Amino acid sequence: MRVGELARRTGTTVRALRYYEASGLVVPRRLSNGYREYEPIAERQVAQIRELMTLGLAVEETRPFVESIADGTDDVCAAALATFRSTVTNLQRRIGELTAQRDALDARIDAAARQVVTGVPVVAGADPAALIGRPLPALQFYATDGRPVDLHALGPGLSIIFLYPLTGRPGVDLPRGLLEVHGARGSADQAAWLRDHHAELLAAGAARVYGLSAQSTGYQRELVHRLRLPYPLIPDPKLTLAAAAALPTLISGDLNLYERVTLVVADDLVEHVFHPIRDPASHALDVMGWLTRRRS
Repeated sequence: MRVGELARRTGTTVRALRYYEASGLVVPRRLSNGYREYEPIAERQVAQIRELMTLGLAVEETRPFVESIADGTDDVCAAALATFRSTVTNLQRRIGELTAQRDALDARIDAAARQVVTGVPVVAGADPAALIGRPLPALQFYATDGRPVDLHALGPGLSIIFLYPLTGRPGVDLPRGLLEVHGARGSADQAAWLRDHHAELLAAGAARVYGLSAQSTGYQRELVHRLRLPYPLIPDPKLTLAAAAALPTLISGDLNLYERVTLVVADDLVEHVFHPIRDPASHALDVMGWLTRRRS
């Protein structure tokens, strides 16, 4: 077969095939007109090279495997085993280096987080119970799953939106001042409880669940990934919902965050508001109990 056909069959490029030829791995025969002609076995050889490269082997390190195909033996020789062991050793070294880099960066993040000095938190905002019977403002956000969320048109059925101040990273304290707020440490615990009982919330009548805070999209995506949350989070770093709906916020030094509030929206009208939430750990049970009573 010609070089173009081999490239197409193996999903590689003509340039890569030229490199394999120059390395003496997959060598075609030359026709009288100067064209390269590859034997059918070349397809297996190229596939082997590409597969081994995805495992971390360099092109030259695939030679024992490619030659065994050419010999028709397909045996794993001593040279092949040595190549595998060498590759594993190199990967372990790289993992160690990357782990050290990650730990060094984490240490700097942790040090910076601990230096955040905040004052005594001050709660600002009206009573969120005033929202009952009204629709939420027509605000559109992009959730952590990339989908747009219009708070004014969430859809039919019950939507649960739990607003929370912020979540910390493992091993990093929340900023001083927020630690004085009862339940400030519990945001991730509440999110995890809703994760573990997400199916039960849906079975109890909720059509959808969201979390919303003033933290950035990247921070919230990390939280969704770390806790494996089955529901999306909504980033609102400018607190636009708080401004539009007069929701209470925590003002602590340079930080302006949402106070903990849970909204139950039924067919795009706020039906129930949980506030204040003094114990985040038991609050999720309160939501489940309210949903159960509503259905009875």
